[in-house]
Amino acid sequence: MDWYPLYNSLRIAAISTVAVFFLGILAAHSIARLPRAVKGLLDVVLTLPMVLPPTVAGYLLLLLLGPKRPVGAWVLKTFGFRMVMTWWSAIFATVVVSFPLMYRTARGAFESFDQTLAQAGRTLGLSDTYIFWRIQMPVCRQGILAGTVLAFARALGEYGATSMIAGYTPGRTATISTTVYQLWRTGEDALALRWVLVNLAISAVVLLAVNLLERKEGQSCP
Repeated sequence: MDWYPLYNSLRIAAISTVAVFFLGILAAHSIARLPRAVKGLLDVVLTLPMVLPPTVAGYLLLLLLGPKRPVGAWVLKTFGFRMVMTWWSAIFATVVVSFPLMYRTARGAFESFDQTLAQAGRTLGLSDTYIFWRIQMPVCRQGILAGTVLAFARALGEYGATSMIAGYTPGRTATISTTVYQLWRTGEDALALRWVLVNLAISAVVLLAVNLLERKEGQSCP
């Protein structure tokens, strides 16, 4: 059994989760403080990938990053490499589809934050940066953790956009999801089921770890 799809899926999910962690927190923290009308408009734009079919998101990425498209053509001409049909091309897809989960969850956590804590910190001379990282983030850690786990799980199971922009090449771009489809398509159901079980096991471990962390945190609270 070739374990490359597992390795590739985990690194793609891990890299994209790190990216959406910071991007989602930055967007959520900034937009949560905006006027309601502006917030509503940006919400529509940033969460649109969550309701779009993944293949549509992948097609839009191809229109942007393809070798004959604006960004893709410029990168190919300037740096000499293609932005599609490589293993790291899938990172673009997983970032796009998992970002809304991180953003919406983090924004909900920030909006529920008691601003009197921040105001009290400012009266003590604390900087906004200190208040954000040492007060607001710890208070909102439950929402941040939930968004991070959801983003990782979504990135790990992504198929539609990934297959559009990265394709399926054994040993190069194959992920668990694309491998399951290809094995099913070629009639190798037993091997496809093995990969399904691997994916289920990883997802269960991630969710179990989150539950244990939440239980430990709950026991530590007075």
